[in-house]
Amino acid sequence: MPTPLDPRKKPADIKVRVSTGAGVDIVWADHHSSHYDFAYLREQCPCAICDEERRKKEDMAAHAGSSPGAVLPLFKPRPTARAAKAMGNYALQIDFSDGHTTGIYSYDYLRTICPCQECAKAFRLQAS
Repeated sequence: MPTPLDPRKKPADIKVRVSTGAGVDIVWADHHSSHYDFAYLREQCPCAICDEERRKKEDMAAHAGSSPGAVLPLFKPRPTARAAKAMGNYALQIDFSDGHTTGIYSYDYLRTICPCQECAKAFRLQAS
C-alpha cells in the first residue's frame, strides 16, 4: 500500500503498549501526538464486518422513533489487546481480547480517527 498522500498522516514514531494495556501512541510527521485507547480502536474497527455492524446500528437508531420498545444493550467487557503487529509500512493489525483480529488500521485511517478536536476539524468534518 502506498504512503499516505497527506504528509500529516505519516507517522514519525509509534508505540503500541499491549502489555500495559495503555493503547497506541503516535507522533505524526507534523509533530501532532495522538493517543488511542484499545477500546476506542475496537469500536472504530475498519473491517467490513464491523462497518456493516455500525451501519445496522445507525439504521436502527434512525428508525428508533417508529419502533415499539427500546432494545437494551448487553453488557460486554471492555476490549483489550492481546497482540499487535505492523503490516508493512502502512498499518497496524490488532488482536483483541474479544477474538476480533480482522481490522487493519492504516496510518491514514488512524490519523483520520484521532480523537482530538483538532483532527476532527481537519480530517473528519471536511469529509462530511
